[in-house]
Amino acid sequence: MHRDRVAVPSWVRVRERGVGAAEKAQQQGFTLVEVLIAMAITAFVSVLSYQTLSTAITGIESAREASERLHEINRAFTVMSRDIRQIANRPVIDEFGQLASAVSGGPLARDPLRLTRSGWHNSTGAPRSTLQRVAYRLEEGQLLRLTYPVLDRTTAIEPIETVLLDDVDTLEFRFLPTVNELEVDRNQAIDRRYWQENWLAEVGFTNQLITPPAAIEMRITLADWGELERLYVMPAFE
Repeated sequence: MHRDRVAVPSWVRVRERGVGAAEKAQQQGFTLVEVLIAMAITAFVSVLSYQTLSTAITGIESAREASERLHEINRAFTVMSRDIRQIANRPVIDEFGQLASAVSGGPLARDPLRLTRSGWHNSTGAPRSTLQRVAYRLEEGQLLRLTYPVLDRTTAIEPIETVLLDDVDTLEFRFLPTVNELEVDRNQAIDRRYWQENWLAEVGFTNQLITPPAAIEMRITLADWGELERLYVMPAFE
């Protein structure tokens, strides 16, 4: 039994050859130019993403450092404010055996500020006073707080030094003798003509005392924050 052959039109064979050629072309993949373009786009996106991430990380680090610096400044001002606001009019015997006023300071003094403060917490119940002798000084860009274990001391008593702030350029104090000399101009700015740079007893008089001032102004210049000021009004001392 013979099978009849069916004649296939020529246009069908041409179409089949065309489909095969197209499939073969698709199986050949990307050209070198297309691969290079894709790699260039990927590299550009990667660089852009890295720069964005690096900028974000730098911003976070800067914000963290600024926050830590602000915390240090606030902590230092809190300690100094507590000491100044708790001034007690209690003279002491200094390391040279001389009677020293409760408050002294200025460029001509031994330290920019020395004071006797109250409120020295005694959590252990040690046999000591709740009054404490404190001094502030500036050394090599560091703001130091010096505390003494006793009020009346000898040369053998060494202070305990605590660094409150770094990168400090200047530390200045001004003293107002009486509240009556406190004047404010029309712009609500303090008139400092009556403020004194030094708060000392008269030179040459041994064991002469001077009462605490009516107000103390503190100025600190930081390398990164500039000049900062604080004004403290003292209570009335007898």
